[in-house]
Amino acid sequence: MSHEGTSAASSGHPGERGMIEPIGGSDEATIAAQLGRTPRGMAGIAWRCPCGKPGVVATLPALPDGTPFPTTYYLTCPRAAAACSTLEAEGVMRDMAERLAADAELAAAYRAAHDAYIADRHALSDLDVPEIDGVSAGGMPDRVKCLHALAAHALAAGPGVNPLGDETVARLGEFWARPCLGEVS
Repeated sequence: MSHEGTSAASSGHPGERGMIEPIGGSDEATIAAQLGRTPRGMAGIAWRCPCGKPGVVATLPALPDGTPFPTTYYLTCPRAAAACSTLEAEGVMRDMAERLAADAELAAAYRAAHDAYIADRHALSDLDVPEIDGVSAGGMPDRVKCLHALAAHALAAGPGVNPLGDETVARLGEFWARPCLGEVS
């Protein structure tokens, strides 16, 4: 499965290849419009929609006011976020959690995704935030808590890093299809 789009990190982790793209031009205004609020603690763009707009941002491990923020990859695309919410309401997380508990291979791959997420955070910033040491996102490594976070990780890291994130992205389908909700003027 391919994660369509122009990913800043689709071929590797940010620490390995410096794949987080700087925020430029109208990116911050677009992200603010997508979120409906001023974005905080952004380190760069981790994945772009095929329309070229940001879809996943990489965030620093602490917000400007010092608040710990473990969500390194934050899904900003309104269409993807809405689709993740729909999947959550349909019980997809419960099904994934049951499979995670029963499938040792899936559990091992999900633990590796957790480790990769934390490694990405450390590669992104040298900020030491002990409150989130060992904490990733989306419920990793033992639970399935947030499909938004898992999809964001999968889009940013590319296929094969987060199995449940990849599955979430596959279930989303072509959420970026025109008219793209990420196109904010």
